[in-house]
Amino acid sequence: MRVWGKVLGVFFGFLFGNVFGAILGLWLGHRFDKAVGGNFVFSAANSQAAQQEFLFSTFAVLGHIAKSKGVVTQQEIQVANFLMDQMRLQGEARRQAQEAFRQGKDSDFPLEEQVSRFVAAVNGRRDLLQMFMEIQLQGVFADGVIDDSEHALLERVALALGFSEQELQAMISRWEAELKFHRHGGGQRHSTQSSAKQLEEAYQILGVSAEDSDQQLKRAYRKLMTQHHPDKLVAKGLPPEMMELAKQRTQDIQQAYELVKQQRKAA
Repeated sequence: MRVWGKVLGVFFGFLFGNVFGAILGLWLGHRFDKAVGGNFVFSAANSQAAQQEFLFSTFAVLGHIAKSKGVVTQQEIQVANFLMDQMRLQGEARRQAQEAFRQGKDSDFPLEEQVSRFVAAVNGRRDLLQMFMEIQLQGVFADGVIDDSEHALLERVALALGFSEQELQAMISRWEAELKFHRHGGGQRHSTQSSAKQLEEAYQILGVSAEDSDQQLKRAYRKLMTQHHPDKLVAKGLPPEMMELAKQRTQDIQQAYELVKQQRKAA
């Protein structure tokens, strides 16, 4: 039961209007408590619906893009299964994700309509939309390249999400750099040539260049960490099952930042 609205209403009402003010404050406080309680229930229900829409849209759009080349490759199926494994989807939840992937492969799948439903479900929260787009890129890069048909669909998805062509290209560049960063050992230094490539990829992941100041570097790092913070994303509608994906992104961002900082200190 919520009572703080009533308590504060009586206090300030009496302070400014004695007994009559306290009565009015009590009534207004009651209305406030009732409104807050109702909105909490509504938000909780909305959050669950947003999470369900997020999961379905993720795998449906993955399936549609995978089918764009005519045949869904084994690598693309493995990526979808890998994502399900990372989310620990089992039983009915996994069956629903597989069904969404299958529906997405249909030639008449309403891509823009489904993406629009997803955007509405998460209230257009940009960090959730970006996370969604990054998951699609992870699926597209299953075979290491983006062909013309996949790129065309990615552009349609990005447009429906509200991202410009330039923003999409920036996300593609960052994700490509992240894959190479992993391939070269993440934040672990190896040969001089490998270290130079890692450093270049680290800058790309952070979206800055070697010419940017330390302050610009730190600002970019903090922005990316805020955008991908698992707890914050879940609170906004990210399915809890996707927390591991968000954690992996923050770890990659952290490693890239630490590598750049070490290089700058040594220079």
